Amino acid sequence: MNIEKNLFPYFQPIIGAASGSIIGYEALARQCDSNGLIISAGEIFTSPDISTDQLISWDRKVRRLALQHFSQSKYNGYLSLNISASWVDLIVDFNYLPTVLMIDEFNIDRSRIIVEITESKGDLDKLVEIAAVYRRHGLKIAIDDFGAGFSQLERVIAIQPDIIKLDMQLFQNAARGGIASDIVHLISRLAKRTGCRIVCEGVETINDFHFGLSCGAQYMQGLLFSPAIAEFKPPLHYKNQIGILRKTFLAKTLVKEKQKIQFIANIKDLIELLKKTLETDFNLNKLAAHPFEKSGVLRFYLCNNQGEQISSNFNFSDKKWFEDTSQLGFNWAWRPYFYQLLALESVNDSYRLVTSERYRDFNTDMLCKTLSLRLDEERILLIDIAAEWL
Repeated sequence: MNIEKNLFPYFQPIIGAASGSIIGYEALARQCDSNGLIISAGEIFTSPDISTDQLISWDRKVRRLALQHFSQSKYNGYLSLNISASWVDLIVDFNYLPTVLMIDEFNIDRSRIIVEITESKGDLDKLVEIAAVYRRHGLKIAIDDFGAGFSQLERVIAIQPDIIKLDMQLFQNAARGGIASDIVHLISRLAKRTGCRIVCEGVETINDFHFGLSCGAQYMQGLLFSPAIAEFKPPLHYKNQIGILRKTFLAKTLVKEKQKIQFIANIKDLIELLKKTLETDFNLNKLAAHPFEKSGVLRFYLCNNQGEQISSNFNFSDKKWFEDTSQLGFNWAWRPYFYQLLALESVNDSYRLVTSERYRDFNTDMLCKTLSLRLDEERILLIDIAAEWL
């Protein structure tokens, strides 16, 4: 079988979570197997038995066909093209870029083309240079498979892409919870700070879609909507499906939010009870009957106005308080939940409850938050609570 003649592009839609419309397509190489079925051509482009020059030639052929089809269609969204980072190293003259020449040949608006830099290989300095050249030509830059390699974070910092496409395996693992979920949320925060858009690849289930929304991802791509296909669909083809998915997300999230509100209300009641007790005496035994442990209160301690811990840690477990003196004298003034409270007091917004971000407690391995509030003029009360609901 003639491999070159058997290679052609298919297009997988990328869906806007807010609009419900198809905002773009990713061009993917496909081939026919011996039974005439359309399958991925990935095994060809990863084969060690085919020369790099030959692979680049075939890749450009597929890219050219994709751009030609794109130019002849009535679709007016984006087209995303994959370019191997390792192949970029082989470019000698940045004034002669085959992709840009093809775009101009088919009279395509350059702003509608996204270049996805794939793989974690490739010389970083050269990638930064080629990204700058593509941008000067009006193209947008995406980092593909973010999270698949350790060097990707360095690449994002250096290239400052317009789009980050999350690695499919990382995203699907994150949708099931655990540390992968925390990592994806951190990536989402990074994207917001740098002005990047997040695309979740590998969205195959309703739960995947809901998790993508919870991360703040603007775009979704995966088999929940469509595999790569030969022709472009109308922009609003998935609008009803997206609308239903957003409604189910809202319904599910409202249940969780109501549980969170009740959880916070219970915590606040117990904190007020603890605060009153500490204002009068240090007899905690009478508090043992209250549901501190059930409500997620793990421990409390006191600091002075300079952030120095002036009490033991009082840990609550098995309906009893246990004293731990190991951190007595530690200073926590550098923690945001401490200095933010002092800052609020400086502008007469005192007696607020300040909450830290979620973190994993070193001793218990639980997700926690620290709450801080003014106890009296000399003391600040800090309370660690379980944060599974928050």
